Amino acid sequence: MPNDDLPIDDLIPLQQMQPGQLLARGVSRALRGYGFVSIEEFVPTRGLRVDVMGLGPKGEIWIIECKSSRADFQSDNKWQGYLEFCDRYFWAVDADFPTELLPDETGLMIADAYGGEIIRMGPEDKLAAARRKKLTHKFASDAARRLLSLRDPRP
Repeated sequence: MPNDDLPIDDLIPLQQMQPGQLLARGVSRALRGYGFVSIEEFVPTRGLRVDVMGLGPKGEIWIIECKSSRADFQSDNKWQGYLEFCDRYFWAVDADFPTELLPDETGLMIADAYGGEIIRMGPEDKLAAARRKKLTHKFASDAARRLLSLRDPRP
């Protein structure tokens, strides 16, 4: 029986990834350790694109924004709009990031290309059932489309 796990690490070599992509990779690996599945560059609604969305074993939805520098964080003026699309919100930064810049009322992960650790749990603000259902369906649909495009890239 063939292994259904695609060698995603082989698709884009690490040396070709941007700093934010490396953080997102590590965040996704860390989420897996918590029993979550994740999708990168997810669009919960028109005009918003989150770096990583995680779907947990109990249906919980987390959004993690990856910031690779002070300038990257300071130029982000949409992050508060993401709060209505998740149960918990986190920032993911590397070990050298000045974390005092990040709002205390959000979660914090320290990550690199190989993994990450939750330093501060984001406060829980449970989604309404209808929004959770819609986001979960969109998450599954987007993930399935991406998998199909990897297996069969022809239009």
